[in-house]
Amino acid sequence: MYFKELAVKWRPLLAAMIGMSCGISGVSFTVNTMGPHLIEEFNWSRSQYALVGALGIFTIVAVLVAGRLVDMVGVRRTALIGFVAGPCSFLVLSQMSGDFYLYLVIHTAQTLFCMTTTSTVFTRLVVQHIAKARGLALAVAASGPALTIATAGPFFNNFVADHGWRTGYVVLAIFMAAGGAIAIALTPPSDAPKKTPPMRKAAKKDYGFIFLSRTFWILASGIALANTSQFIATSHLNVILIDNGMVHNEISGMIALFAIGILVGRLICGIALDYFSASYVSAITMALPAVGMFLIASAFDSYSVLASAILMLGLSYGAEGDVISYLVARTFGLNIYGTVLGLLVAALSLGSSAGALLLSLTLQFNDSYAFFLILAGILALIGSLLFLLLPDNRLPDTKTDV
Repeated sequence: MYFKELAVKWRPLLAAMIGMSCGISGVSFTVNTMGPHLIEEFNWSRSQYALVGALGIFTIVAVLVAGRLVDMVGVRRTALIGFVAGPCSFLVLSQMSGDFYLYLVIHTAQTLFCMTTTSTVFTRLVVQHIAKARGLALAVAASGPALTIATAGPFFNNFVADHGWRTGYVVLAIFMAAGGAIAIALTPPSDAPKKTPPMRKAAKKDYGFIFLSRTFWILASGIALANTSQFIATSHLNVILIDNGMVHNEISGMIALFAIGILVGRLICGIALDYFSASYVSAITMALPAVGMFLIASAFDSYSVLASAILMLGLSYGAEGDVISYLVARTFGLNIYGTVLGLLVAALSLGSSAGALLLSLTLQFNDSYAFFLILAGILALIGSLLFLLLPDNRLPDTKTDV
């Protein structure tokens, strides 16, 4: 019965998986790939490029809108916004002339519109249609971006090295547009809420309930602290590995290892959430990045040590999405799922953006990543302990839509 539910509800599961694979999360690794090439061609400084991570601050607005929008109008209409804006932004980036501030503007616009192609939107399909195997289903759906990174990441890294970053951006535009069309076509027509109350009245009631919830504040604080280094995985990993003596061919292998870690982390965490205490599973998950960052910051730069660190980051990065989505569905239910998830992803973005600003500041005084990695690791440990304060009570399983 546990696995049969996934086979019966294959359509929303596949739609969510493809949507996240071809959405902005699935192609986020490309910022890492493009980074060294853009820095070299346009002579941008590393402290200057570190500000790219700070753009995550704009996801706070974007994810709040996306989360609320998916609760009000459904997945299909919400996701369409990002799958039109995303390919357009990549085509514009392919024509860039080197103005760093224009680059920031384009990325900001991409962030604002493409949050509608992330897990905040697409995991609603999973929690709406699947109940008993919800943890595993969330893991399977969210494994899409990891599979994309594992298969396309090394290929894309080498492709950009051979054909240039401009051609790379054009390929990304085509990939995102095609995948988005398939995901939207697979989304069941019943994904939209059947009855929508007046927006102002509903917002007052829903946000009032959320902000008075102790569980919400525990989740928000823990997620923000545990993710002060989250931007590292999407925009600075290549630069840090090069700083530790790795060459491009070795980095391609690390990209694949990171993706494998994401995939394994999602699956193990998803099953664990269905069978064990969510608070303990969450605490362990959120503590893993600290181990990886401490290893990278250490004086041990052997391939095996760095590979272990990257694997830890991947495991946590993958499991984290399962944890947040599962806890929101368990505690707050389906009616305000997107709204709460949007708020928590906003907390994650706030923590990540604060971390990016801190990194930029530390690099101005000391051209090394080590101090930041140690500090971020300590914050991640503190954040992980907060999840032990979560109550183990859960809402009764709500009836899913067919």
